[in-house]
Order: sequence, then structure tokens, then C-alpha cells
Amino acid sequence: MKLTLLFSVLILFCSCKAQTNGAGSDKQTQTNTSTQSTQSKMENKNIYDISVKDMEGKDVKLSDYSGKVLLIVNVASHCGYTVQYEGLQKLYEQNTGKEFEILAFPCNDFGEQEPGTNEEIQQFCSSKYNVTFKLFDKVKVLGDDKTPLYNRLVNNAPETGDIGWNFEKFLIDKKGNIVGRYKSKVKPDSDELVSAINAELSK
Repeated sequence: MKLTLLFSVLILFCSCKAQTNGAGSDKQTQTNTSTQSTQSKMENKNIYDISVKDMEGKDVKLSDYSGKVLLIVNVASHCGYTVQYEGLQKLYEQNTGKEFEILAFPCNDFGEQEPGTNEEIQQFCSSKYNVTFKLFDKVKVLGDDKTPLYNRLVNNAPETGDIGWNFEKFLIDKKGNIVGRYKSKVKPDSDELVSAINAELSK
């Protein structure tokens, strides 16, 4: 009788132990899943795993800009907003030595307002606006064949959705995360944009 009772208690103890271990395992699985989900979201907002091409066709890793605040802009030479090249250049000069870079990506998606070759674009920017910030290879920012960088930007910025026109701006922090988006009408010297850039530079 005593032996039977002892055996029953032993079985009950083992059963409870297994259930406890299972619950702990489930909790750990949920924690791991949550951590992976958070990491995935952070990676979606980060651009450092992406490479782009410069105007000479050379690959440029965006991780090379680690530690710098970036302003990424899709540009065009024959647009009503093209005059913003002047403001962008002034913004660039004002922040020289402050870990700040402007990355400009020519794009012909809007009204075919950037039809030229890379050489023609460089010549235009240099002669017309004395541009000294970095110009990259012409890209697509709309449709299924949009460049990986712009696919990342438009889907993970504070405001998501396709770009509306030329000279839309994305602000990237020193760790490569997308932290701001500004429509074409927001001028380079606007308080809204300048304040956001200064805030990131101060971090």
C-alpha cells in the first residue's frame, strides 16, 4: 500500500516537472521570437547592408558612412525643384567637418526630368550649382524595379509610401537608421529640416 502510494506521488512529481519545463521552454521560445522580430524591424530601418553605385560605376557600401548623418535625395536637372541644388550645396558647406553627407541620386521617373548621362549630370551640377557633395548613378525609385535602397527607404521611413516627385529627402542617423522623411516642397534651408539634422548631429 505504502509502495503504491509512493509510486503514485513519484509519477505526479515527474508529470508536474515536465509541464513546468515545457512552460519554461514555451516562454523562452516566445522571448526569442520577440527578440528576432525586434531585430528584424531594426534591420528594415537600417541601410548599412545595402550597396549602391557611384557615377563611375563603382560599388559603394553605405556602411562606409557609419558615424555620419546622411541626407539622401532623388534629384533631377529639369525640374521646378532643381533650384534646391543651391540650397543643398549651402547646407553641405555649412556642415563641413560635422560628420554630415548628402547623397544625391539622379532619377528620371518623374516627367523624364533627368534624361542625361552621368557625365552630363555631373557637368550640369558642377557648372550651374557648384555641387561638391556626392552624386551617384541614376536610379529607379518607382515600380517593381526600384533600387534596393529606395525600396528600403519608402517602406520604412516614418511616413511610408512611394515618392511623390523629385527632391524628396530622407534623413539617416549616425547608426544608419531611417529617422526622417521630407517632401519635395521642404527646402534644404527650412527650419524643419535644419533642426532635424542638427538634432542628429548632436547625438
